[in-house]
Amino acid sequence: MNLNQLHYFVTLAHMEHFTKAAEELDITQPSLSHAMTTLEQELGTKLFQKQGRGVSLTKYGQIFLKYAEESLRILDMGVRKTKEMTGQTGGVIDLAYIYTLGSEFVPRLVGDFLRAHEELSIRFHFTVGNTSEILAGLKDEKYDVAFCSMAEKEPQIEFTPIATERLVLVVPKGHPLSQQKNGVSLEEAAAYPQVFFTKSSGLRPVIDHLFEQAKIRPRIAYEIEEDSSMAGLIAQNFGIGIMPDIPVLRTLNVDILPLNLPKHRRYVYMALCRNHYHPPVVDKFIKYVENSISL
Repeated sequence: MNLNQLHYFVTLAHMEHFTKAAEELDITQPSLSHAMTTLEQELGTKLFQKQGRGVSLTKYGQIFLKYAEESLRILDMGVRKTKEMTGQTGGVIDLAYIYTLGSEFVPRLVGDFLRAHEELSIRFHFTVGNTSEILAGLKDEKYDVAFCSMAEKEPQIEFTPIATERLVLVVPKGHPLSQQKNGVSLEEAAAYPQVFFTKSSGLRPVIDHLFEQAKIRPRIAYEIEEDSSMAGLIAQNFGIGIMPDIPVLRTLNVDILPLNLPKHRRYVYMALCRNHYHPPVVDKFIKYVENSISL
């Protein structure tokens, strides 16, 4: 059974005349007859019966007609939806990003992009998660574009640095380190229990590497995945933590201290799957991001 057979069947069912249906379909009558005979053989039943000079549906043909029409309707809807999503003048962009980018970076970047392309009809689907989840979704084609940390051993993924994040030490208000407004060393920070990111976070290997370079083993008291939750734990004296300088920190009962980390820069990357097809509007967004980079 193929799509043409379904289309021919529905047309003939409504017109009830082989010659007229063949003319409507712009095919020969023998071609239409052959298609219907083949369809009936495949279904193992008669769909049409002679009625005067024309034909009418058998009761089995009437049953099959409902399903054939519904199948064609759903297929037509799928065609229109796909064209809408991947057209030259509009579509949908599935964007995934890490938690730290959700309050300012992504809203500002996407807002600027939409304002720069007001002539286009573009919608964004947003997903927030950790780097490992995001990269898995990117490879499964759940997302078109991702903003996250770089991960090792990901040959399918192309990483492009697009922004930097400032790492700071966050401590509860009035902590013994709070007076060191000019900066805190890793050695000084390591004297206190730490709230760390979980191992699934893209920031965890970054922070692990900082301590490894300094040959320091921190005391990890708690692990958590998301930045604002980490800040909340620190505000309630569960420990201190190294994390990006995100806006929510200004609303909590914490002190934000600079870290003495010479020559260290924490990058955020745009991640794309190599050799995956990108609709025109996704390509426009990728180029816009690339042109907006100012590291």
